[in-house]
Amino acid sequence: MQSRVNGLDLTALGETVEAIEQDAAKALVSFDVTTRWTGQTRSESTVTGFTLAGERIARSHTIVADEPCELLGTDSAPNPQELLMAALNACMMVGYVAGASLKGINLDTVEIVTRGQLDLRGFLGLSDDVAPGYEAIDYDVRITGDGTREQYEDIHQTVMKTSPNYFNLNRPIRMNGHLTVA
Repeated sequence: MQSRVNGLDLTALGETVEAIEQDAAKALVSFDVTTRWTGQTRSESTVTGFTLAGERIARSHTIVADEPCELLGTDSAPNPQELLMAALNACMMVGYVAGASLKGINLDTVEIVTRGQLDLRGFLGLSDDVAPGYEAIDYDVRITGDGTREQYEDIHQTVMKTSPNYFNLNRPIRMNGHLTVA
């Protein structure tokens, strides 16, 4: 078997899987993001690291969000809904690439197009009968490479079964909010 397929180091992946199989504590990963308002509808989120198997790993990333002018923003960055879809797509993308790589499939292209429609009456509190978010999200996966239709279908089913963000959006998750007023 090749050690790299689609840029993924399959030897390192195998070592990670083996280590987790031997010690389930090595599978625990936690992420945290801090978001600060920077004026009008704009915010900046910072990522300073994550914890993997009890070890803190430092990182430094900034994610900017804003609303389009038509929704009272300055259109300086994607809005939260676009970022939500981007996060979903990016998470599933890892699954498609890893799934293909593990099967020895060399990919030419992978594209995920995601769409959702929400009714602003819910967000604006104008109607209790209108949900403030999506009732459904539709997405299309377009994939090309040297795999068969059956192999791609198997990868697709696996992504829907194992993608964390697919899981998070497809089922309700408990939100534990706390307010601090200084």
